[in-house]
Amino acid sequence: MLYQAYQFQSDLASPLRLAAQYISSTLLFQQTERSALRKLAAACDVFSRMRLTHARPPYNIHSVMVGEQDVPVTEETVLTLPFGTLLRFRKADAGLPYQPPVLLVAPLSGHFATLLRETARTLLQDHDVYITDWHNARDVSLQHGGFSLDDYISYMIRFTEAVGPDSHMVAVCQPCVAALAATAIMAEDDNPAQPRSLTLMAGPVDCRINPTEVNRLAVSKPIEWFEKNLISRVPLPHAGVMRRVYPGFVQLSAFMSMNPERHKESFRLMFEHLDHGRMEEAATIQNFYEEYLAVNDLPAEFYLETVEKVFQTYDLPMGKLTWQGRTVNPAAIRRTALMTVEGERDDICAVGQTVAAQDLCSSVRPYRKTHHVQTGVGHYGVFSGRRWNQQIYPRVREAIFSTC
Repeated sequence: MLYQAYQFQSDLASPLRLAAQYISSTLLFQQTERSALRKLAAACDVFSRMRLTHARPPYNIHSVMVGEQDVPVTEETVLTLPFGTLLRFRKADAGLPYQPPVLLVAPLSGHFATLLRETARTLLQDHDVYITDWHNARDVSLQHGGFSLDDYISYMIRFTEAVGPDSHMVAVCQPCVAALAATAIMAEDDNPAQPRSLTLMAGPVDCRINPTEVNRLAVSKPIEWFEKNLISRVPLPHAGVMRRVYPGFVQLSAFMSMNPERHKESFRLMFEHLDHGRMEEAATIQNFYEEYLAVNDLPAEFYLETVEKVFQTYDLPMGKLTWQGRTVNPAAIRRTALMTVEGERDDICAVGQTVAAQDLCSSVRPYRKTHHVQTGVGHYGVFSGRRWNQQIYPRVREAIFSTC
C-alpha cells in the first residue's frame, strides 16, 4: 500500500510539475532583470525539481585528460544481467601507455552507480575503468527471480571474470563486504581472474567497531520489523510489478529527515541564485539534487540480508558468512594485494570498520597491505571532492601500479 500511495501521489503531481517546468524554461532566460515574472520562473524551476526520479542519470564522461592529452571516452556494455550491467568507459586508442583494468564496484543502496561519476572520472586518468551499473529493481520482471546477497557476490565474480585476468577491484562503501567475499571465493577456487589488488573504501566490514548512528539504527529493531515496515510491492505500471523491494524513496526520505534544514536552505539558495541571475551557482545545486533525488529500488532479499548479515549479526568478521552454502574464508586470499581507505569524519562507516579487513585477510603478506585514513573528510569525501583527487587517489593509484 505504501508504494501504491506514493505512485498515486507522484502521478497526481506530475502535470503540475510539467507545467512548472514549461513556465520556468519559457520565462527564466527571457528575463534579464529581476521582476515578478523572474521570481515566478525561479519558483517554478525550484518546484519542478523537488521531485524524485527513478531512471539512472547520465554519466556525462565524454573525455578525460591522460597526461596532457584529452582522450575521448565512450560507454561500452560488456555484460548485461537482469539486475546489473558491466559498463566500460572505453578510451579512444591514441597510443596510450598501459593502463591497468579496474572494476569499480558501486553501492546498491538507494542511488544509482552515477553517484561514483567523479570516482570513475579520476580513475580514468590512469586506468581502464569498468563499473557495476545496477538496475532499478522496480524495472526487473518477476520472471528473473529474486536477487539476494548470494546473487550480488555471484555478480561480482562474473563481472570480474568478464574484465579478465590481471584486473583490480575498487569497492566503495556498502559493497566492500561482497567484494571481499567474491575475492576470497575466487582465491579459494584458484580462479585465474581473481583481482591483483582489492581496494576497500569506507565499507562496513566489521560494524561492531566504533558504531555509528546508522549502525545503532540497524540493531535497534529485529529484522522482522524491517521486513514488515520497509518492504513494499512494486505497483503498476512498472515492469517489476509485484516484486518485493525496499523503495528508494523510503531510504531517501530517511536520509533527508536526518537534516531537513540543510535541504530547505539549499532549495532557498537555488531560488535566490535564479532570481538574481546567478545561473552557475544555481546549476551547482541543481546538478547535486538531480543525482541525489534519483532513487533506485533495492530487491527485498538483498536489502534484508544485508541489514541482517552485515549490520546485525556481523557474519563476515564472525566467520559465518556463506555463499551458496560455502563458508567465506578471507584467509584464502594470498595473491591479491589489499588496500583499505577510511575517512576521519565518516559518520556512516566509522574509522576502524574497513581496516578490519586487514586482519581477516591474514594470508596476505604485510608488505602487500596498505591502509590510509584521510583526515578532514566524511563519508562522501573518501571517494569524491578535492581530497579524494589530490590525496587519496594518488595512494590508490600507487597501490594498484605496485602490483603490475
